[in-house]
Amino acid sequence: MNLEQLRGFVEVARLGHFTRASEVLHVAQPSLSRQISTLEHELGGRLLHRARGHITLTPAGEVLLPRAQRILAEVGAIRAEMDELAGLRRGRVRLGAPPTLCVSLVAEAISTFHGAHPGVDLHLAEAGSRALVEQLAIGELDIALITASDLRPVPGVTLSRLPLLSEELVVVTSSADPLVPSGSTVDLASLSRIPLIALDRSYDLRATTDAAFRAAGLTPTSVLEGPEMDAVLRFVERGLGAAVVPAMVLTDQPGLSSARLSVPLTRTVSLAHRSDVIPGVAVAAMRDLIVATAVRFAERDPALSSILPETEETPSGEGVSALSQHSVRLEGLEPPTF
Repeated sequence: MNLEQLRGFVEVARLGHFTRASEVLHVAQPSLSRQISTLEHELGGRLLHRARGHITLTPAGEVLLPRAQRILAEVGAIRAEMDELAGLRRGRVRLGAPPTLCVSLVAEAISTFHGAHPGVDLHLAEAGSRALVEQLAIGELDIALITASDLRPVPGVTLSRLPLLSEELVVVTSSADPLVPSGSTVDLASLSRIPLIALDRSYDLRATTDAAFRAAGLTPTSVLEGPEMDAVLRFVERGLGAAVVPAMVLTDQPGLSSARLSVPLTRTVSLAHRSDVIPGVAVAAMRDLIVATAVRFAERDPALSSILPETEETPSGEGVSALSQHSVRLEGLEPPTF
C-alpha cells in the first residue's frame, strides 16, 4: 500500500468516476485503475462497485475511506510542518467557523495573522458546527470554532475543545430608527410585540429564541422568516424590524444598535482540534492568536464573557497553548448553524 494508491482511491470515491479522478490527479486512467486494483489485491477485497458511468463503495471501501482521508491529511500536515520550520515564512492553516464568527472574531484574527505571516496559506471554511466537526474528524480542517453544546458521536475521534467565550444573544434594530433604545434592556414580553425578522428554523439560534418565547407563554410578531444572517442584518438596518442575534455580529455594524435581554440567552464559543494530531507551527500560532483575540473581544463588549481556564490566559491577555488539556470524545452533532 502506498500514498498514490490511497490518493487515487479517495478521489475515485469522491467523484464516483475513474476518468474525472484521473484528470484531477493528472494520471492516465489505466494507471489509476491499476493502482486501485493493486490496492484491492493487497487488502484482500473489492473496494469499489464498478458500474457503467458511476462508481460506488463496497462495505470494505466504506471502512477504508475515512481512514485513507485521515492518513492523507496527516501526510499533508507533516509536509506543511516541515515548511513551517523555516519560521512561519511558509505553511498552511485550515480554519473553520460558523458564519456569525467569520464576520467578527475570525475576521480580526485572520487579518492580524496575515499581516504578521503573509507567506502562510490560509483556508477558511464557513459552516455550522456539525459540518465543521465532521471536517475536523476526516482531516479537512486543522482547527475550528464551534458553538454547539449538544455533540453527538464521530466514532473513534477525540477532539480537544477549549471554551473561549460565553456570548449573549442581543436584540438589534436600526440605528436610524431604533425600535428599542440603544443600550437598554428589553424583556421577552416587550420583544414579542416588536416586529421581528426571524432566521430559518434550521438555525439553532431560531430554536433557542422560539423555546424562550414558548417557555414564557408568548408568541413573537414575525414580519419576515427565512433569510441568512447577512440578509437579516440588512433588513434590520433598513428598519423592517428587529432581530435576535449573537452579540459579535455587531462588530463594524454602525447602522445597527443593540439592546440586551432582561433574561440573557447565551451560547458558548469553543476552539477545537483533533487530539491525535499535533498542531503544526502555523496552526498553533493561529490558535494562540484566536485565544488572545477572544480575550480582547470579551474585554470590550459587556455581552461577551471570557470563560478560558485561568491557565489559558496570561496577565497580558495573551492566550497560551494548552488545548490538549481539554479533551472530549465527539461522535457526531446536531446541526447548529449560528
